[in-house]
Amino acid sequence: MSRGPSSEPAHGAAEEAGRGPELVAQILRSAPERLGAHMGGLYLLSDDRQLLELVMTFGAARQFTRPWQHVGMTVPIPVVDATRGGRVVWVGGAEEMARRYPRVAVAMPYSFCLAAVPLVAGSTTYGALFLLWPATHPPELAPRERDALELLARRLTEVLAEAARAGRPVRPGPVPVVAENRSADPFTTMPARLPEGMCDIDLDGRLAAVTPAAAELLGEPVEKLLGGRPWSVLRWLRDPVYEYHYRAAVIGGQPTSFVALRPPDRWLSFRLFPDASGVTVQIVAADVARPDGQGEQPAERAVHTRPGALYHLLHLASALTEAISVQDVVTMVSEQILPAFGGQAVAVLMAEGGRLRIAGHRGYPPGLVDQFDGTSLSESTPGVQASTNPVPAFFETRAELERLYPDRHETQDGMAAWAYLPLVTSRRLIGTCVLAFAEPHHFDTEERAVLTSLGGLIAQALDRARLYDTKLVLAHGLQESLLPRALPVVPSLEVSARYLPCTEDMDVGGDFYDLIRVGQDSVAVVIGDVQGHNVNAAALMGQVRTAVRAFAAADADPSTVLTRTNRLLADLDTSLLASCTYFCVDLTRREAWLANAGHPVPLLYGPDGRARALEPPTGVVLNVDPAAEYPQIRIDLPIGTTLVLYTDGLIDAPGTDPDQAVAGLIATLARHGRDPLDRLADALIGRAGQADHRTDDIALLLVRSVPR
Repeated sequence: MSRGPSSEPAHGAAEEAGRGPELVAQILRSAPERLGAHMGGLYLLSDDRQLLELVMTFGAARQFTRPWQHVGMTVPIPVVDATRGGRVVWVGGAEEMARRYPRVAVAMPYSFCLAAVPLVAGSTTYGALFLLWPATHPPELAPRERDALELLARRLTEVLAEAARAGRPVRPGPVPVVAENRSADPFTTMPARLPEGMCDIDLDGRLAAVTPAAAELLGEPVEKLLGGRPWSVLRWLRDPVYEYHYRAAVIGGQPTSFVALRPPDRWLSFRLFPDASGVTVQIVAADVARPDGQGEQPAERAVHTRPGALYHLLHLASALTEAISVQDVVTMVSEQILPAFGGQAVAVLMAEGGRLRIAGHRGYPPGLVDQFDGTSLSESTPGVQASTNPVPAFFETRAELERLYPDRHETQDGMAAWAYLPLVTSRRLIGTCVLAFAEPHHFDTEERAVLTSLGGLIAQALDRARLYDTKLVLAHGLQESLLPRALPVVPSLEVSARYLPCTEDMDVGGDFYDLIRVGQDSVAVVIGDVQGHNVNAAALMGQVRTAVRAFAAADADPSTVLTRTNRLLADLDTSLLASCTYFCVDLTRREAWLANAGHPVPLLYGPDGRARALEPPTGVVLNVDPAAEYPQIRIDLPIGTTLVLYTDGLIDAPGTDPDQAVAGLIATLARHGRDPLDRLADALIGRAGQADHRTDDIALLLVRSVPR
């Protein structure tokens, strides 16, 4: 029944909005019963919409999501894809996770299924919900499950929208809230999981209940065990492999087991039975044969770093492996590493020529960091100290920093805590990475260890990136030297050219174009592409371009130019192939002769406004058959005609059909054919010009017949 306008519904809506977090928790707690999911949580967009922040979890999600408590909107994980794409993201198992989201698979190497659902109301996106199922779940969501999932997300979105309208939006706290089922009694839930319950581990990994028999087997009183984590209170369980089994059970949602030695000589078998409220552990004495048959048992294993820190480090390390340039490294640190620790700003300083240089920074006010560029390594600053001493420095408050560096001007950055991480690679100190926090920050032992390790990983990534940047500059310089610096001015012709290098590697490509004055009233127009992206391709490209210019200067027709160039390549004893299109334009008669050696067909825009592809007889690519011939055709070039020559990088993008791409170019040419050439060139390049990833070079040459 619909309600009429009254103050009572408004009061009820306002009251419900004030209970936003409580209602969200109720909805999340219903997920196991409604959907069978045993773990999950809610992410909301930050105020600046650059981060997803973990607000609330259920099951054991909180302790496993620390690396993703604050997630940048460029991080390739399911909740980000769901939020950005506005669609449900389903990952049906470990293999699919490894294929689609390798970083998540590295950090959480367990078997489980996952769904991420965007929370959208109208034009407003609030964030995303994620849920985990055991690996026994089918690899696909059933239609009824998808409907129930979308209903759950819709209910969450309604609560969030109502709270926002009432001016009481649900926002993240210092740590994610656990939507805990307060009615769950460990001694009630244990029998439900296991016929003979022995002990219960809660969602934080702590022992919530221990039977006297379990305490006797473990060799410690119940009072000492309760509230502690097994691998903390029991020294002989501190090997990471045991916590790994616990994590595998919780995340995978399936029973698991292991055998451990309780010193000096008692073997115990542990069977773990998980559900959404915790883990029941059955412990029994194990009948294990002695390794040597003589009664001598293995020694107790050494204490290792907790697996949580290792997985966190693996996740962040996998992110750094994707960084290519120095700016990529800075971006990775600022968008993925910094949020994981709750930081506000980052600066990367490199030691060069006795001074610190700013390699990049994020999060600081404009201009503030730049004033420290060029700081002498002889000065006494924490940045210099970390760049000349391999020991990291952690300042949990401003007072700590100012006590050691009273004259430090960086305190004007508005931050309250800092981590200075030396960047050491191959035993060389190359600089420092500064993580800054807006509030005082306590660096516990685990966090210091992870950050210290990250300093080394960042250093290695930067070292690779600097080498890449250097080679990239050299490659682009070589590329530019092989292309004409400027095309000659020719009466009755307008010319425009574009060249876009590929972004997938740092090597120089083999694409080229040229405009050659052949005689008083004739000009040659050429474009080509040598196979490969390396120095050999670039060298051959230079030889082909030189050969074409030499044969053109001899006033040879297009067929002869390509035939002679083909024979030259055969004599050079190279296995590389090349394609080429050659025009010889008669400026007086306004006509051209065209020959083609396996190159993408040129396009023509006529004075009548019609755009079409030229279809010359196409010979084989150069350097296939030394005896190949290249027939030529004649075309008219009345005033207003535009020729479009391009290389295959413009039409061979991954996932694109070349024929459809050519049809798209013709359609663009028809729409913009009367535009100025520079504007037409930009239209034809289109989205390829803004693409972050290009797998091939793109060359484009436009020639228009105009009045003298």
